[in-house]
Amino acid sequence: MFQNQVTAPTVSREEIYRFPDESFTDRNVCLVTGAASGIGRATALAAAGNGLTVAATDIDEGGLAGTIDRGEELEVEGSIESVPGDLTDDAHLERIVDEAAQLGDLTYLANVAGMQHIDPIDEFPMETYDTMHRIMLRAPLYLSKLCIPHFRESEDGAGCVGNMASVHGHYVTSDKVAYNVSKFGLRGLTQSIAAEGEGDIRAFSISTGYVKTPLVTAQLEDTAERRGISVDEVIEDVMLGQSRVKEMMEPIDVANLYLLGFSDLGRHLDGGDLLFDGGMTLTYE
Repeated sequence: MFQNQVTAPTVSREEIYRFPDESFTDRNVCLVTGAASGIGRATALAAAGNGLTVAATDIDEGGLAGTIDRGEELEVEGSIESVPGDLTDDAHLERIVDEAAQLGDLTYLANVAGMQHIDPIDEFPMETYDTMHRIMLRAPLYLSKLCIPHFRESEDGAGCVGNMASVHGHYVTSDKVAYNVSKFGLRGLTQSIAAEGEGDIRAFSISTGYVKTPLVTAQLEDTAERRGISVDEVIEDVMLGQSRVKEMMEPIDVANLYLLGFSDLGRHLDGGDLLFDGGMTLTYE
């Protein structure tokens, strides 16, 4: 069954790509949102696996503990510190950045946290839209605003923001208006940071198709019900139908892209988008 393709995998040590980068030391801190599961957890593990100190934040404290436990199991070189918080609360955002900055030189920000809700525009609950906007667009903007001064105060005055966009930041599918708007907005935020960063403070976004995460698994039944098809048909026809690569990415694949963008190899990646979508958006039959 195609549904087997969306079982969330566990990150292994061998899957973490190691970048030979002098800036990837425990002196430098990478703040990762949504770090309790999925891409956020994988990014925290990949950053720590490359020797960085990670400030892992999420509202799910138990999930953060699981991320830390997995890092210890993998014996990653860097440390992962739990900094729980609510991304919809400005006071929490301010505290998260303050605590991250106390761990070392705050140098990297990975805005990963996200959520999904499926409804047509005329039925979309505005309270849900407001929550999604705060988590997926306002929080990344405010965290960037708070982190940039720390970037400038670091040893080399540099830093980098990586934003989790999506194929839905390039084109949209129906019944996901809040998600679509947020992902298009993240690409605008990315380019705005690059425009003002003068090359020292960089930003990039990552746009993938469907990744094997709890977020994807959670929307399968809703999408199937909305479209009147089976869950397997959602995966085969909706999620992978337009993709030329007939498999979903794994969270660690995306996490490694974050570290590529943060590394010296990504020094010319500024305002750009890493479109890893298996040909979903730019090819057709």
